Amino acid sequence: MKKVEALSEFNPMLGHRGCRLGITYPEIYDMQARAVFEAVAQLTKEGFEVFPEVEVPLVVHINEFHRLRAIIDDIAAQVKEETKIDFEYTVGTMIEVPRAALTADELATEADFFSFGTNDLTQTSFGFSRDDAEGKFLHTYVEQKVLPVSPFVTLDEKGVGKLMKIAIEGSRSVKPDFLIGICGEHGGDPESIDLCHRLGLDFVSCSPYRVPIARLAAAQAAIRNQ
Repeated sequence: MKKVEALSEFNPMLGHRGCRLGITYPEIYDMQARAVFEAVAQLTKEGFEVFPEVEVPLVVHINEFHRLRAIIDDIAAQVKEETKIDFEYTVGTMIEVPRAALTADELATEADFFSFGTNDLTQTSFGFSRDDAEGKFLHTYVEQKVLPVSPFVTLDEKGVGKLMKIAIEGSRSVKPDFLIGICGEHGGDPESIDLCHRLGLDFVSCSPYRVPIARLAAAQAAIRNQ
């Protein structure tokens, strides 16, 4: 109980999570990376072709990514040596906080891809805790037209979208073909998908039940923005 109480946080959404755990408890990332790569080796041995994309979450500084990528690469090398099986993989990061978006050109020098974590990027851009905002005041903001729509439903083009644009342009100034997409429920929202298309993203991801809507919205965005 003392350990539980010591780990308790006043604001866990901005607290000790994501890559911060990997910095303070590197054994967690050792374990997770090993699980991924041992699975890759086993599947490769069974004749499957697999290309894992390992994402480091909640990065705010390149030094975090540099340290954690070193752990991931080291574990991959160990598994290759132990299993005598070679495999390919990529290591990227989630862009979930404004600082990561603003320094994307620097992060892209070491990352293989980006995926915008738009739920967290919206939270950190607005200063909203999603769980608290949706339960306490966000519906009032929408009803009273303080906000046109919940930014957790449709991407905020003027704010969050501008951060995404900065990140995309910055990363592709370093690597022109840099792979960038989004994950989260915004990937199933037609208006958000249209914005992602205009920004030049390579992919969106969403919940399985939203895939038909996402595919249709992506096709419509492509036609509309030819």
